[in-house]
Amino acid sequence: MSDLGSEKLQKVLARAGLGSRRELETWIAEGRVRVNGEQAELGRRVGSRDRIEVDGKLIGRADDQAPAIRVLLYNKPVGELCTRKDPEGRPTCFDRLPRLKSGRWVAVGRLDYNTSGLLLFTTDGALAHGLMHPSQEIDREYAVRVHGDVDELVLERLRKGVMLEDGEARFSDVQYYGGEGTNRWYHVTLMEGRNREVRRLWESQGLEVSRLKRVRFGPLVLPSTVLAGRWMELFPQEIEALYRMLKLPIPAIEGKRGRIGKSKVFVPYPGLV
Repeated sequence: MSDLGSEKLQKVLARAGLGSRRELETWIAEGRVRVNGEQAELGRRVGSRDRIEVDGKLIGRADDQAPAIRVLLYNKPVGELCTRKDPEGRPTCFDRLPRLKSGRWVAVGRLDYNTSGLLLFTTDGALAHGLMHPSQEIDREYAVRVHGDVDELVLERLRKGVMLEDGEARFSDVQYYGGEGTNRWYHVTLMEGRNREVRRLWESQGLEVSRLKRVRFGPLVLPSTVLAGRWMELFPQEIEALYRMLKLPIPAIEGKRGRIGKSKVFVPYPGLV
């Protein structure tokens, strides 16, 4: 029997950096998790004295699963997958991340094979879950090069919303950023992260996306100093600001302390800092 102050099992495992809550719920349903020697079920709560095993390996007690939190900002190049391993041996984003002594990196969303730019990774699955959850309405900004004739009617339709195969979608903002003829750059903003949504929105207007790069995720901006295939670590104050934004309890956070915005990475939302 779990003691008072217990938490959901998947939340404890996510905090240990084993994956996102959704992934861990699947593990529990598949019978891969045991608590105090018994197979766990979805909805199980655990307390500080409960012993947790995953795939037969002892993870520890619930109150041990609070390693210091880290967050990386990664500049994904075109030609990398957002998966841990690829059966075809293609490169993945995880290949370039620093090794951890315990836990694992959890990706905050993903970018498709032909899209580059900003990706976040964290050791806290609960933080990743919060940043991805639609209820948070965290916007994503992309730089996109469009091939074709774009007029104001097209932009108006994209702002008002068009019907895609998985429902209505729209850009919350579209700004022209330069270019000539039929190859022009725009910056577009979305309030969600559906599969290939930016490309599909432009394609719905008979236009082709020739380049696509994510340049911002919520308050985090991809700096020019982080080259493709490289990563940088967020300062503790920046990580704490993300927890405050999501209204999550602030855990122990690893890393050197610095001023928010010091490296022009963090563009705080009003009231965030």
